[in-house]
Amino acid sequence: MNFEVYCDESHPDVFWSQSNARARFLLIGGLWLASDLRQQVKADINALKQRNGFDLEHEIKWHKVHRGRQDFYTRLIELFVDYGDRLRFRCIAVEGDRVDLVRCHESDSELGFYKFYYEMLNGWIEDSNEYRIFCDEKTNRAGDRLNTLRTVLQNSNSLSRIISVQALPSRQVLLIQLTDFLLGMVSSRMNSSVPRGGFKDTLIRRLEQHLGRGRMAPTAKSEAKFNIFRIHLQDE
Repeated sequence: MNFEVYCDESHPDVFWSQSNARARFLLIGGLWLASDLRQQVKADINALKQRNGFDLEHEIKWHKVHRGRQDFYTRLIELFVDYGDRLRFRCIAVEGDRVDLVRCHESDSELGFYKFYYEMLNGWIEDSNEYRIFCDEKTNRAGDRLNTLRTVLQNSNSLSRIISVQALPSRQVLLIQLTDFLLGMVSSRMNSSVPRGGFKDTLIRRLEQHLGRGRMAPTAKSEAKFNIFRIHLQDE
């Protein structure tokens, strides 16, 4: 079966500048779906935009969420939930002050970042499938990071095919934007960055209710719809 994964990250400054980081956790997430479902999901999101007065070019981002569009964001959460396991989300949460860049990552924050990217992706790659992975475009010091990531994933999953790991600008890719929205909710909970009772908190609680959770938190490995993997780094 052919799958696509749309990826984004939240608070990469946890790695780039550990002493001045604005959050406790770096999060890297991916939206997973069968390739033949892509057009349907995009059409449903665009129809939702039109019903709520958004231009189709409007970029969905967690930091752009505001109360005046409450119905749109509530319906977007319901759209994601209604797809069931056909549209799945997984993220990894990395506690920045536990990462030993010198000892474990060759004093290279970028290398460490992509090692954790690998951990997020590798956990859900299954045998006998093909995968195309799309990452939000970002500037890397080492130009071959994504090709190296693809190679390492392929070496670890010889019974599947990792067709590509490609960077695209999120403003042009609706499903990366949806990833940003979902990841932003996890990040806000785990980094305690939104006040209780505010509009964003209300949206997060709506998703938590749909998922049957009292609070957004790390999940069991078996969780298939909305998986939050908090990696433990005691041995770093």
